[in-house]
Formats: sequence, structure tokens, C-alpha cells
Amino acid sequence: MNIQQIDTRHGTANQSNYSNGNCLPYTGVPFGMNYFAPQTTDQKGSWWFHPEDRVFQGYRLTHQPSPWMGDFSHFLMTPVSGTLPENSLFHAQSSYRPEESTFCPTHLSINQLRYAISSTLIPSMYGGILTIDYQKNDSGLLLTFPERYQINIVDSHTITGSFINFSGCEDPDFRFYFILSFEKPLADTELVISESDSSILLPFGSIKQQTIRFGTSFISEEQAQVNLSRESAQSPDAYLEKNRQIWQEYFDKIKINHHDKQQVSTFYHNLYRIFLFPQTFYEVTDDGEKIHYDTFSKTVRPGILYTNNGFWDTYKTVYPLYSLIATEKYEEMLEGFLTSYRETGFLPKWLSPDERGLMPGTLIDAVIADAAVKGIRTDLMPEFLTAMKKSATVQSKLPNYGRQGTLDYLTYGYVPSTYHESVNHTLDYAYSDFCISQVAATLGDEETSAFYQRQSLNYRNIFDPAVGFMRAKDTNQEFRENFLATRWGQDYAEGSAWQSSFAVYQDFNGLIREHGGEAVFQEKLIELCNQSPSFEVGGYGFEIHEMSEMAAIEFGQLAISNQPSFHYPYLFSYLGKPEMAQPLIKQLLTQTFNDSSTGYPGDEDNGSMSGWYIFSSLGFYPVTPGSGEYVIGLPLFDQVQLKLSSGQTLTIESSPNRPQQQFVHQVDRNEQNYSKLFFTHEDLLTGGTIRYHLGTVPHPKKYTADALPFSLT
Repeated sequence: MNIQQIDTRHGTANQSNYSNGNCLPYTGVPFGMNYFAPQTTDQKGSWWFHPEDRVFQGYRLTHQPSPWMGDFSHFLMTPVSGTLPENSLFHAQSSYRPEESTFCPTHLSINQLRYAISSTLIPSMYGGILTIDYQKNDSGLLLTFPERYQINIVDSHTITGSFINFSGCEDPDFRFYFILSFEKPLADTELVISESDSSILLPFGSIKQQTIRFGTSFISEEQAQVNLSRESAQSPDAYLEKNRQIWQEYFDKIKINHHDKQQVSTFYHNLYRIFLFPQTFYEVTDDGEKIHYDTFSKTVRPGILYTNNGFWDTYKTVYPLYSLIATEKYEEMLEGFLTSYRETGFLPKWLSPDERGLMPGTLIDAVIADAAVKGIRTDLMPEFLTAMKKSATVQSKLPNYGRQGTLDYLTYGYVPSTYHESVNHTLDYAYSDFCISQVAATLGDEETSAFYQRQSLNYRNIFDPAVGFMRAKDTNQEFRENFLATRWGQDYAEGSAWQSSFAVYQDFNGLIREHGGEAVFQEKLIELCNQSPSFEVGGYGFEIHEMSEMAAIEFGQLAISNQPSFHYPYLFSYLGKPEMAQPLIKQLLTQTFNDSSTGYPGDEDNGSMSGWYIFSSLGFYPVTPGSGEYVIGLPLFDQVQLKLSSGQTLTIESSPNRPQQQFVHQVDRNEQNYSKLFFTHEDLLTGGTIRYHLGTVPHPKKYTADALPFSLT
């Protein structure tokens, strides 16, 4: 699919109490340092764009990874004509027709009806170009800054400046620098700028066209100039073609032939979102050195750095996909995450722009372990192992770094109920312990590997066989009283016991035994799926949007609207009964995802939900990052070709493939009958063919133990 067929408004019809993705219509290069989007309102906080709004306030340069995180280092550029009653967004905003505008990953084009101004913005990694066609007199550009800023008019063709605004940062004076270069000169260089004004009007006189080239930097004004100078000779067409080529190279890694064009479009809209985060947070000097601003030490330092990523969400799908088709980028990101550790003393959990400390666990451990077992950046693994062990044993003095309740977890074998979301912390720490053991094993450290493998079985300490759920315990080994399986919050993160009790990625066989065997576990999964999506607000005290989104679709307690449920359909494979999940996977793919502005069943979260759709539609899913395996599901498309990072091509074919074919009758791998319920990463990288023979009725089989997916015990 051509990248310019993508509409970036996919998943952007949202409000604070209901999410259809909570996405923003981002235009930029893949993993860009900056993104750009039209702002349609300044009255709804982080929800500053809605596809149904018909007001254009300006092109927003943004670094917002999620409305829940907020934005930092953002400002607006608004083309205007005529005399404004006052320099403000309210007085400058214009109506526009969303249906006649261009929302594309490579560029934005807007026609402001009030002014009859047509403009196009084309970004690059560190800057971009804005072309404006004016029809009226007194042409200008309004710049709007949310907080502290300064402007310097260098000459009639150039202004420089910087500003300070962020949603949370170690450095309260964290600054963003920019330089604007005008093809047509300013009509007045003696502007009076008041510190109380949030908007500044740059006048161009009665010109009909203007081209503005801009460079940006988190480092310095000089670095912004360096970033601009590399592109200053490029025409708008050259900017656009370069952008198109960068995006298309990623899109061409997966080619689909399929009878349903709508499903193909949905796939590629999800693929676009996979390559937005994490964002580049380093720059390249005039001498070619890679540098970044370290907010922790408040200094400029050498090295690669990335930001805007929550590992609690993305470890499940985003990085496993990179391991198949974007290994070079994965390798660089790992180096950036190690930079975060070196500068703060702890591996990152949620970066925006620096450590925010949100969500349970330290799930970057899974990103590292998955790379380790797949042979990616093995040179970094000794230092990563040291960093992982530190997070597992040392309690940070700062609450946003490392694990919460580290010492109590080591003392009791679980995180006590005195900690918020203690069940999820316990389960995530146990899985992280498994990840540590996997990294140690790749390094030949058998003692460390064995220790953390044993510790990864700590999930057993909070399982209550009397109710069949994970429950919070106090320091006296007593479960919290008055248990209710549908009660959200308090001991559980963004869910109830139903959404939180199956996060034992490292040992599903062990979890099955804890339940009392396969028959009991099977009934549990059936009950999970076949009940109503009911909930009690519990510890939240009110209905949060994740509750609303689960209740909106009839998939029982399988809340595909949020990350903890992503692996639920694949749990049937651990019972040797994949046929019980195959129609479920197909219905989730076709009923809860589409290519529209309401295209997601819940928060998309930095590529994680897109990654679920991509993997599931290909016919396999990485249930346990760090195991090197992908559990087989049900493919959606007639034929897919993956251009793998190994240089090989993997072809996936499915037939017959119509809505009534909801079951896998047989799988062939390279023309041979394939009897296992998983693929290995090593095998997939060799390329070749996977052929799914689909059917209209289930085809139950008996599987040997070695045909079942990975489980520690």
C-alpha cells in the first residue's frame, strides 16, 4: 500500500471518558523527533484534536505520546491575513473542511476558509517546511507558546527562539529551541513582544506566497541551525519525496494480497502507528557526533537516546515485531535505553521525556530478554543484566525509578497489599525475574539464571485456588477480605481479577496446575469469555474509560480494549485446543478494528494495540517475549509477504479464506505438515512459506507435550 493512502485520523475520535484509540493524527518521519498535527481546540486539555471539529487553530508541533501523559515542547504556527482584534488563538482560528484536507503521514494540507489561505506542512526528522498561499492582504503567521518563551529577530528573513513547557520533567527549565527561515522577508523587524502575550504575530505584508523552513533542537539554538542547514537547499517537493521514501521503505516490509480491500487498509493504518514511537531524542552535530540533552544531569551528553514510550504496553507486541522486520532500529533503541540506565541508575519504565514511573512492573526487562534470546545486540547484554538485577534488588530513593516495593517483594515473595496495584506488581516482577534468567542464560551465567528462574514462580504466592484468581495478600500472608472478581482497581491495574490473573507468561502450564488441571482451566477460560462484560468500579470510585470500552463490546471479560487481555485468546493453545480460540481471534480482528477515526476498541498506546492486530492478522502472536516463540492463531489475509531483517522473505498463505472459514484445518511449513502450536523466531527468520488450510468446522487434534507453546515448568 502507498503510504500516502493512509489517513492519520485513524483512531482519533476520542474524549476523556471514551477511547477509540486516543491517537493523534501525526505527520512526521518514522520515529521522528517532532510530530505535527492540526489543533482544533485549546479548551479540552490533551484532547486538542477531534476529526469532527471544523475549526483550525494552527499546526501544532507536538511531543504528546498519549493524552494521559500530556504534551511537552509544543507550539503552534497559524497562517493569518488581515488585522486581528488581538493576537490570540481565539481571534485567529478559522473554519476549515476536514473532508477536503490532507491528513497524511508525509504531509498536512489545510485550507482556512476564513482567510482563503491554503498551506502545506512537510516535516523532516528535526525540522520541516511550511508553504503558504495567501489570497488577501496583510499576510502573517501567528506563533503561540503555552509557557515561558523568548524570541530573537536575527534579520528580516530569520527568527530564533526557545521556550519551556512540559508535562513532567526532571529539569523544570527544560528548553526547546527553534529557528524559522522566511523566503519572503518580515514586513517589520521591530516587533514589540510582551512577556504576558502567549501569541506573537509575524507580519509579511501583502505577499501572496511564503515558504518557511524551520529547524528545531533540544540541545541549543546552534544545533537547531545545524539541523536546518542540512535541509535549507531542499525544495518542498524534495522534502515530500524524501519523506515518502522513508515511510515507504517501512511499508514495503509487509505486502498483502487479499480479497477484502477494507481489511488491507485497516492493516496498513495499524502498520503506520507501529513506526511512530518511541521517538528519537538525540541529534547529530556538525561533526557527525550523536548527542542528546540529559534532563537528569541537565547537561548535553554524547550518545543515542529515545523517548515517549511506555514499556508496560509496548513490550508485548511492538518490539517483537521490530525483531522480525526492523532489527536495525531495535538495535539502536536498545542502545538508547541503556543510555537512560547509565544516566539515571535505573532502566526506564515510562519515558516522556524522561522517567515518569507509571504503570506496574519494569517491563523493559521483556524487551531486553526478547532481544537476548534472538541474538540482538548481544554486546550490550552483560551491562543490561547488571541493570536488570539492580532494578530487582535495589529500592530507588526516587519513587519513579525501578520497582515499587522491591524489598518487600524479596522478603515475602510478593508485593503486599499495602502497595497500590500489588497483584499486578507481583505478577510483573515474577515475569521480569524470568526475563532476567533468560538474559543470564544467554550469557552462560547459570547460577543467576537458576536463581531468577526459581523466583519467577512467585506468582504462586498470590494465587487463591479457592476462587481461581490472583489476590492481594497482606504481610501476614492473609488475602484481602470481601473478594469480588469483577471489582476493578485497588489491587489491580486498569482491570479486575479477570483481567489481571492470567499474566503468567513464563509458566502457563504451572498456572493450569494451580487451577487444578486442564479441565478446570478450560472451564475458567470459557467462563471468562461467555459471561457479560460486567464490572464494579471498586477502588476507582467511578467508571473509568477502560470499563466503558470493555462494556461496549460483547466479548465477556476479554477486554481486548486494554493490553492485559491481549494474550487471552491464545491461552487455549496451552491446553492443546487452539480451535476454541480461532473464531474468537477472527471476530476480534474483524469486529473491533477498522481504518476509521473510531478504529480501535481502546487506547492504542504507542503502537501496542496496532501490534496486536498485525501479529494476530498474520496468524501468530508473541505471547511470551523472552521465549523466542510465537503462538499460532488464525490468519486474516489471503497472502502476506514479510521482508525479514534477515534478508529472507516469509510468505504466509491462507485458503479458502472467506468469513465462514473460522478454523485452521492444517498448517504446512515449507510444504511439510506442521504439527506444533508455535513457531520459533529462529525458524521464521529463515523465510520460506507458511500455508494455512482453513475450514468451516473445528479440527481438534491431540498434541504431544513438545508441540505446546513454551512454559517454564
